[in-house]
Amino acid sequence: MNRKILITVMMVVALSSCYYDVEENLYGVCNTSNVGFSKTVTPMLNNYGCTNCHSGPNPEGGFPLDSYTGVKTKIDDGRLWGSINHLAGFAPMPHGAAKMNQCDINKIKAWMDAGAPNN
Repeated sequence: MNRKILITVMMVVALSSCYYDVEENLYGVCNTSNVGFSKTVTPMLNNYGCTNCHSGPNPEGGFPLDSYTGVKTKIDDGRLWGSINHLAGFAPMPHGAAKMNQCDINKIKAWMDAGAPNN
């Protein structure tokens, strides 16, 4: 009986010691619930370097992505969606880099589908 308990404890410890702390990395699941502009979209745009060029007094292409208004404008005219998906007729973004991963694109889509709220 003690051996079964020891094996059970060892299995629990082994399975709980996974170093991934992001569910998407562990299970390949993309969580698109509770996506918000401030907590999801803005950090993504920063992480992918979008705001390196599309911010400040003279943003690249004439549009800033460092504010809700700037991002919403590009959502409404379809340019942000076309660019991050590398669709024909749009400048593929991030410029000179790999396409955003599909989970991040799905998160932006979920935010857009919710009406692209300023949250």
